[in-house]
Amino acid sequence: MTRTENRTWYRVALAKTGEPTTLVAAHGEHLGVAIESAVHHRKGSYAIAATLADASTIPLGESVGKDHVVELAEAPEGLSTFHWPRGILPELGHAAELAALHPGFAIHPDPELLVIEAVSDAEHLTDVFLGLVEHLPVADNLEVRVQDHFEDAAESEIWLTSRVDAKRILRFLDDHEDELLGNGHLELSIYVRKHEATLRLTEHKTVVWLAKPGELSLEAEVIRWLAELGVKRVDPLLTIAHHPHFHYRPAKSRDRKKLTEQLYRQRLRRVATVPRGVADTEG
Repeated sequence: MTRTENRTWYRVALAKTGEPTTLVAAHGEHLGVAIESAVHHRKGSYAIAATLADASTIPLGESVGKDHVVELAEAPEGLSTFHWPRGILPELGHAAELAALHPGFAIHPDPELLVIEAVSDAEHLTDVFLGLVEHLPVADNLEVRVQDHFEDAAESEIWLTSRVDAKRILRFLDDHEDELLGNGHLELSIYVRKHEATLRLTEHKTVVWLAKPGELSLEAEVIRWLAELGVKRVDPLLTIAHHPHFHYRPAKSRDRKKLTEQLYRQRLRRVATVPRGVADTEG
């Protein structure tokens, strides 16, 4: 890994409609900054994979700060051109494993829990998640889980709103879209206690409905809502979770300390911490 002036170099694969995939080296204080620089360098492109760069891939004259982005000679082959939601990106050497990934939803087999999971791309994820929030007949709390991989912390932190309704949750998420929905180090959960259910935006940027099976699970309604939002059922559902990947935050978003200070100012309470490596029993 190459560092210059507290910045890290990454190799970033870029896709652009109608043009070949390209590979660049870009640096930043964190991956989100490097991705923004890479995309800005190639107008109209988007990042499809990344990896840490070593010194051999960065020309010496560039690595000392002459440029933020360096075009590399080799061109990756077989990469998925899926437009990943902000906050998550496959590792470059494993990106081809996800070439078959398509947006859609699936119902995971579980004898004790109804699990409906949906995958969406960068263009549609926010609309799908917030669209489901809009459909909820009731909602009680929003939980923001700040994961331990955010700045390699020793623990995850769980922050919870007071009792609020779906409209207030929707407004809060809409007002803080970049900070919350775009950060791959966070997991958001909305509790619907009347139906013993949870709507979640996972750290892997999938949308998950969790509920106890039965009459009040809203299973049929959730499937109908997904269809109305343009999400079709697929089998099997492929996600990034079981493939090597990076979590990152948007370039202009808050760091961990400032984010938690902002959550406190927004009257969320830190209700629990989970040390790194300790299994969490949360549903």
